[in-house]
Amino acid sequence: MTNFELYNPTHYIFGKGQISKLSDLIPAKSKILLAYGGGSIFKNGIYDQVKTALAGFEIVEFGGIEPNPRFETLMKAVEIIRAKNITFILAVGGGSVIDGVKFISGALNFEGDAVEILKKRILFKDVSKVIPFGTVLTLPATGSEMNSGAVVTIEATQEKLTLGGSALFPKFSICDPTVVASLPKRQLENGVVDAFTHVMEQYLTYPHDALLQDRISESILQTLIEIGPDVVQNPSDYKLASNFMWCATMALNGLIQKGVPSDWATHMIGHELTALYEIDHARTLAIIGPNLYKVMFETKKDKLAQYGKRVWNIQEGTTDAIAKKAIEKTIEFLHSMGMKTKLSENTRDFEKTADFIVNRFEERGWKAMGEKQNITLDKVRQIVEMSY
Repeated sequence: MTNFELYNPTHYIFGKGQISKLSDLIPAKSKILLAYGGGSIFKNGIYDQVKTALAGFEIVEFGGIEPNPRFETLMKAVEIIRAKNITFILAVGGGSVIDGVKFISGALNFEGDAVEILKKRILFKDVSKVIPFGTVLTLPATGSEMNSGAVVTIEATQEKLTLGGSALFPKFSICDPTVVASLPKRQLENGVVDAFTHVMEQYLTYPHDALLQDRISESILQTLIEIGPDVVQNPSDYKLASNFMWCATMALNGLIQKGVPSDWATHMIGHELTALYEIDHARTLAIIGPNLYKVMFETKKDKLAQYGKRVWNIQEGTTDAIAKKAIEKTIEFLHSMGMKTKLSENTRDFEKTADFIVNRFEERGWKAMGEKQNITLDKVRQIVEMSY
């Protein structure tokens, strides 16, 4: 295993009825910015539960954070916090709302143009320079409720970029699986695939000696395969919903990434498809992931074969044959989760996409990526074109 440090200060509160604990989790006399998205929390009852739990607190509301949170929108919240002397933020929503709040937290006291937080991928490490926040999770998918990373879109330039740092962990996250029952089918499909791909980015690299990490990753993948299609059809089943929510958190709370190589090129390319075409994040991962495995087959085939044997129980054949079958099984699973795995099935006028992404990566200086830094711009072009 490689050297690592594990730090995760988020107080994670899981289960039914836990929203009632909000008043004990937020410091007394806090002035709260209540941040949320498009209004689904009004339909599913979460808003009323939150407001009831926060009786006695002074609250300023900020709604309208987009599914891919916009820098331009988030800066409006920063100005409200400054004007109203807000001391705590509560993010009520899915990964996009939580990501947006992380940006707001860091941007409040940032010296200089806040867009540089994204352009330069700033890491915030000083907790005294950010505003504290907590979360009430309404959509399992990104793991943002228990990590310190975020992704934000700059609408003006059609860029989807990252930020993070140890100062941007939520102080607490309340995760009540009963919220899953009210989610639309498409969001459930997206959440399962998002969590699945998060694991694959950290697991599907090359064989190494982090035996426990591999087993944990494989168990999350197996669980998502087992429950994914069923939770979409029966979201009110608490067994399914609770396991789905915990899988999504475990997929990206930092644990399975420690001591191992990781890839993340699927995400880097997928973010460009979302920024360009507004394709759901999880659906861009479903488009790019399998084709990245094919283009990088020689690099990944040993781990692909391990994945095929342990996760899909493919026992017959050579390493190459098992690895190829594992990719096929992955595509079948993505299709079973409602994913359309070709770019042409998701948008029109896609023929110049590879040129655009390669040029953008080159402008940013991203000339090599992946676990071995061998996904060159030529490989990116092959992956994207294969995805058409």
